[in-house]
Amino acid sequence: MTDASPTPERRGEIPLPAPGRRGGTPAGARVAARLDRLPPSRWHRRITLVVGIGAFFDLYEIFLGGVLAAVLAERWGLGHTAKSWVIAAGFLGMFVGANVLSVLADRLGRRRMFLVNLGGYAFFSLAAAGAPDLGWLLVLRFLSGLGLGAELVLVDTYLAEFLPRAVRGRYLAHAYTLGFVGVPVAALLGARLVAGHQVLGVDGWRWLLVAGALGAAFIQLMRRRLPESPRWLSVHGRHEEAERIVAGIERRVAAETGGSLPSVPETTDSPERRLPWREMFRGEYRRRTLMWWIFQVLQTVGYYGFGSLAPVVLTAKGYTVTDSLLYAALSYCGYPIGSALSVPLIDRIERRTLIVASALGIAACGLAFGFATVPWAIVAFGFLLTVCSNVFSNAFHVYQTEIFPTGLRSTAIGIAYSLSRLTSVVLPFVALSVLNDLGAVAVFGGSAVLLVLLCLDVALLGPRSTGRSLERI
Repeated sequence: MTDASPTPERRGEIPLPAPGRRGGTPAGARVAARLDRLPPSRWHRRITLVVGIGAFFDLYEIFLGGVLAAVLAERWGLGHTAKSWVIAAGFLGMFVGANVLSVLADRLGRRRMFLVNLGGYAFFSLAAAGAPDLGWLLVLRFLSGLGLGAELVLVDTYLAEFLPRAVRGRYLAHAYTLGFVGVPVAALLGARLVAGHQVLGVDGWRWLLVAGALGAAFIQLMRRRLPESPRWLSVHGRHEEAERIVAGIERRVAAETGGSLPSVPETTDSPERRLPWREMFRGEYRRRTLMWWIFQVLQTVGYYGFGSLAPVVLTAKGYTVTDSLLYAALSYCGYPIGSALSVPLIDRIERRTLIVASALGIAACGLAFGFATVPWAIVAFGFLLTVCSNVFSNAFHVYQTEIFPTGLRSTAIGIAYSLSRLTSVVLPFVALSVLNDLGAVAVFGGSAVLLVLLCLDVALLGPRSTGRSLERI
């Protein structure tokens, strides 16, 4: 005999499981299954937009260092060491911020740290615009970097914990496509403002810092409406809050898609739990942590080395500051384009394979850029390098969110990410010395060797992840 009464799904209602267990499935795993089975909707696209635009300012700030070094070397008569510090100061702040804020995000919540980091960046970047000399500029650049330290870590972690697994890679790639528009914008604004020298009686380079600060402050206001991650809430035992947020998302998605939602599958995935940071060095996670630490050190040289040093490399080749910034800006257009090209690839090709293939592309194009002497070749190979760079970048940003559990995700990613920032502090001192002594070919030849080592690291030690739930990985 069957029950003829209509089910909640048949009445168009969203079934709301009680906290604890339902159908034998623990509450945390149930929350994850409910989020993963949702169809993509306007709500998912809106949250991707708001979070992705925030990445714009992190990437804008990262590549602004090279622009400022090229501009201020001429305006303030900076030497080799001073130029290196202009680039390194922001990265040093990001190293500290990544360690502190990413750990706090696992303790205090993703949303809270989202508000702290952009607020700190906006305040200190605005203050840096008024820096009277190099010393003050370096201190304030360090402090603004401190605020941004966990931005990309939080972007990756937050979106991965909300997006359905079927579109997780694709939507994260969309978020970074928005973010990487900041790279050519920084160089184009730099070229324009340097050419004009002053705007409203203020040095053009100062307006670059003002623009980043005001934009970040606006995005922070938009982020105040973001919900906390239900996965994080479940890990911390706050099941009723997680339930309330997931139920609200389900109602919105059902209204926007105009139909009933798919049923929630029973899952055999183990529920995630709060974990001490020491778990990174135990069992399977020890291998993943080692692999990702090696990866982050090596990828910095190949990836950020070009973006942060390109204007300085071009001035070393004999081009004027204005021409160098223009050629760099044209090359940087490959960043958003490469990011967009990664969208149809990222959920179809295994992440490890995509990382390795694009890293080899960066190595080859970097060598060609180092040998290039005429403007068309510089722009062409620089453009191709940045296209490969952002297929690479989007693949690894998605990958790192998948290989660590919710209870450790922000901490594990953030500590590894901080190593890339520490490497970025050292990079300009080493790279500019090699550039002065041996030339651009040696700089990019060394980068190519390190990228080959990176490929071996990922291929040998990295797990598969494409198309699998976070909990199963």
